[in-house]
Amino acid sequence: MRAVMLAAGVGRRLAIEEPKVLLRFGGRTLLERHLAILSALGVNDAVIGIGHEALAIERALEALGQTDVSTIYNPDYEQGSIVTLWRVRAALTAGGPVLLMDGDVLYDRRVLEPLAETHHADCLLVDRAFEPGDEPVKVGVVDGAPADFGKTIDPALDAYGESVGFFRLSERTANTLVETAGRMIEEGGSERPMEDAIAAVLRAASPPFGLEDVTGLPWIEIDFPEDVARAETEILPKLVDEDG
Repeated sequence: MRAVMLAAGVGRRLAIEEPKVLLRFGGRTLLERHLAILSALGVNDAVIGIGHEALAIERALEALGQTDVSTIYNPDYEQGSIVTLWRVRAALTAGGPVLLMDGDVLYDRRVLEPLAETHHADCLLVDRAFEPGDEPVKVGVVDGAPADFGKTIDPALDAYGESVGFFRLSERTANTLVETAGRMIEEGGSERPMEDAIAAVLRAASPPFGLEDVTGLPWIEIDFPEDVARAETEILPKLVDEDG
């Protein structure tokens, strides 16, 4: 299995200069933690989409001795993350199953493990213990399967939970996702988030995506200064079994 991580964004809402994947928690960067967990799960083929402060990420990989990790540069990183998704299309469509991951998440191995072990060809992670509002990326479910996905979902559906931002994609679905992202960009959607392309693919998927429930496990997406504070005080102390 191959991991494709998106880490090109500027992180304006955090008001920091460094890439979010180089934020440190407990003395280790998010990047280092990602790669340790992936290695512990037997995923050693990793590709990272970079943009903002790309050289800093390259240097961090070199310092970690991660010479086998590939990077793909997105010069248009100030546009929507859908453009980075499009830039890493060769890695997504190289064949076989793919783990597609946001880079700005602090978590431990138990969160990612279900995607490595799931029987679903296409799958996402859901946390049911989330705070309703405009910010969380929500998952709507019908008959136990994801039917809608996004910050706004079909009003006929209840929000079953929040997406963690990690996905397992079959070879066929990865190809469909790339085609969908390319079409959206051609139609003027270069400012859209990658979640828009994922949502379109998920809604049309047959068979439907599966889901793995990680409610109760420690994780947080780092978007705002308060997320950094929560990561340090609430999430970091709960992390166990991080790199096996």
